[in-house]
Amino acid sequence: MFKFIGALLIAMVGSAAEFPAAVEGDYTIHNFKFHSGEMLPDLKLHYYGIGNPKSPNVVLVMHGTGGNGKGFQSQNFGGELFGAGQPIDATKYFIVMPDAIGHGQSSKPSDGMRAHFPKYCYHDMVTADYRLLTEHLGVKHLRLVMGTSMGAMHTWLWGEMYPDFMDALMPLASAPVEIAGRNRLLRDMIMDSIRSDPDYKNGDYDHPIHGLRAAQYGLTMMTSSPLQMQKQWPTRDDADAGFEKLMETAMTKDPNDMLYQFASSTDYNPEPELGKIKARMIAVNSADDVVNPPELGILERDIKLVKHGRFVLIPTGPETRGHGTHSIAKLWKQYVVELLGAQMSVDQR
Repeated sequence: MFKFIGALLIAMVGSAAEFPAAVEGDYTIHNFKFHSGEMLPDLKLHYYGIGNPKSPNVVLVMHGTGGNGKGFQSQNFGGELFGAGQPIDATKYFIVMPDAIGHGQSSKPSDGMRAHFPKYCYHDMVTADYRLLTEHLGVKHLRLVMGTSMGAMHTWLWGEMYPDFMDALMPLASAPVEIAGRNRLLRDMIMDSIRSDPDYKNGDYDHPIHGLRAAQYGLTMMTSSPLQMQKQWPTRDDADAGFEKLMETAMTKDPNDMLYQFASSTDYNPEPELGKIKARMIAVNSADDVVNPPELGILERDIKLVKHGRFVLIPTGPETRGHGTHSIAKLWKQYVVELLGAQMSVDQR
C-alpha cells in the first residue's frame, strides 16, 4: 500500500494541464432559516461542476471571502489539480465549486434586499452547501472537502457538522479558532470603513462609497506578499499604477455584500468541537501568511485535537504568495494526493 501511495505521489504532481470546462447550475432552497432566526423565502445557490456528475468520487471546493466558485478554474488551481493524470482528475472525480451565500451568483444583499438581507454566518453557509449537494446533486458522500481562506474555515466546520460525510479534509490558509487579534482588527477595519461612511446611509447608498477604498487598504496589505508585489511592481511608477488599478477594482464592489461577507465570520470558532472530526485531515498554511501568522502557534496546538489530523507549514519561497498561497496548487498538491491516495477511489476498489 505504501509503495502504491508513493508511486501515486510521483505520478500526480506534474505541471499544469488542461481540464474540462465547468457546467453551471442553480438550486433554490425554499424557506431557508438562518441562525439569526430570519428566513428567506427563496435562497438561490449557484455552483460550478467539473467532471461526471454520476461519479461516486465527489470533491467539494469552497472559495474565500469575496470570491466565487469560478475562481478555481484558473491554471494555478484547476490546471494543477483537475486535468488528466492530476490529483483530482476530472475523468475520475466530480468536482463541485459553489458560490457561497452572499457571493457570486448566489443570493446576496445586492440582489435587492440590501441591508434587509438576513444576517448569515459560516454555519448557514455550510448548511446551504450541504443541502445543495444532498438535495439537488444527490451526493451521499464526499471523498474530499477542501477550501481556501473562508472556505478553509468552512472545511473545519464541515468536519464537525457532518463528521461521517467525507473521507478527507484539507483547509488551506486558516486557523480553527475564534477570529481575534490582528485578524479580527482587519475585519473590524473593513466593516467600520463601510459603516462609518456618511454615504453608506445604513445600506441605502445611491452611488459607490469612498469607504470601499479604505476597506481595500487593509485588505491588500494583509493578504499580499511583499516579494510578489516587488516583482509585479518593480518601479515607483509601476507601484503607483498598481495602486490606481486596485482602487478602481475596489470601487466596483458592493458595500453591503462586502460588509455581510466579513461580518459572517463573527461567531466562527470550531476549536471546542475539533474532537468530533473523524475524517483524515491535512491543514496547510504558509509561513508568509500575515492573516494566519505561524508565530501564533495555533495549528501546532490545535491539530492535536483532531484524531487523524496533520499540519503542514509551507516555508516562504520565491513562489509563495502570502495568504494567496492557498491558490497556488503546485506548492501543496502533493498533500491532496496523499489524502486521496490513502483511500483508493471507489472505482479502484
